[in-house]
Amino acid sequence: MKRLPIVALIGQTNAGKSSILNRIAHKNIAIVAREEGTTRDNVMATIDDAFILIDTAGLKNPTDDFEASIQEQIEDAIDSADIILVTLDSSKYFDQKDAKIAKNALKSGKDVYLILNKCDLSESLPITEFRALGIAPEKTFYVSATTGEGFKKLKEFLPKEKIAQESEKLKIALIGRPNVGKSSLFNTLGKKQQAIVSSKQGTTRDINRVSIKYKGREIEILDTAGLRKPGKREVGIEKFSAIRTLAAIEESDICCLLIDSTEPHAKLDQSLAGQIVDSGKGIIMVVTKSDLLENAEPTNYFGEENIKNRTAADFLLDDLERDYDFLPYAPVILTSSKTGKNATQIFELALEVDEARHTEIPTSELNKILNEAVLEHIPAGLKNTRPKPKYLVQTDTCPPWFVLHGHALGLLHWSWKRFLERKIREKYPMMGTPIMFSYRSDDNERGQKGNR
Repeated sequence: MKRLPIVALIGQTNAGKSSILNRIAHKNIAIVAREEGTTRDNVMATIDDAFILIDTAGLKNPTDDFEASIQEQIEDAIDSADIILVTLDSSKYFDQKDAKIAKNALKSGKDVYLILNKCDLSESLPITEFRALGIAPEKTFYVSATTGEGFKKLKEFLPKEKIAQESEKLKIALIGRPNVGKSSLFNTLGKKQQAIVSSKQGTTRDINRVSIKYKGREIEILDTAGLRKPGKREVGIEKFSAIRTLAAIEESDICCLLIDSTEPHAKLDQSLAGQIVDSGKGIIMVVTKSDLLENAEPTNYFGEENIKNRTAADFLLDDLERDYDFLPYAPVILTSSKTGKNATQIFELALEVDEARHTEIPTSELNKILNEAVLEHIPAGLKNTRPKPKYLVQTDTCPPWFVLHGHALGLLHWSWKRFLERKIREKYPMMGTPIMFSYRSDDNERGQKGNR
């Protein structure tokens, strides 16, 4: 099974790595600022279905544990990457830190390229000044993330072959914290002891795969390593596995977010849910170890008066509804790998979510919904300017993507955007799939993109 190759941008702070990522991706994904150290975590983007590009934080001397964890992310990126882009500011002479970065990249045995950014500046130095770094001249590129100069030549050396997406194969990734029961569920769904199961956290290190057929549809299940908070990840193989897990989210069609029934209120679970939604993937919330709830005492966290005839599972579902109020469209299922409860029901839900991801709504129907939304709740604006939505069209599926055209849409409040999404879902629920929005103003405003 082919996977998308990983290309990592590494270098010191303020070398322009985030601007380079945005230029290659043709959209603003990473935050760009003049201040050094703006990027604090690895930022990933899938480029033309051909490779995954990682923008790392800038390398500098760690002053505290937090900075040290950031520097470890850079080492993880080098370990997991197939191609490394060492990025320097071409208007400055390289120093010992740059030399160390280049040396570590070359020692990895990976394919290494030298990217000399900011070549549009008059202070840009000749290429001979950088040959001591040990990277071959034919693998050295002058670029300008500001003007786009040099990127056409650079892209010729980056992966171009698109990984064919099997239209009939449905990919489901099991995502969650360590010891939440991913490998046990993986074995139950695959009906074979393929993944090592242990009570010790972090047993799974790489992505396990198994393909099955369900109702004539080929389904591939991906068992990923458990993700912990960045500050709690062990140095080395665990952080290497974390990047592979994030890549598995990008590769999959639907992600099953596994939630431990004995620890249902973990903030990291909510963060993982946000990452899945931001990636535009379908999501199913799978509560594991539900057999432990059968004899458990009902826990009433919110002071409800009438708790008679209510089970621990009922209260748990109420809690999840509150904790994940930003995912009202995500289905929830209680499972148990020990008893096999509701295991095959995951496949049923996955097929329904996949169908929802392919939803296509006629333009006439969309504009009928838009007109109803405007009449019901007129968008607020500034004193002399009010946003005027005019028409709505769908431009893509998987996930469904809608473009709203109108006047002064930059003034649309986020609450009205959420209101419009709710109106669409009233007629087209699109269970388990996020829907994306873009905004196109007919005035001089810059087009705005956003996702819900």
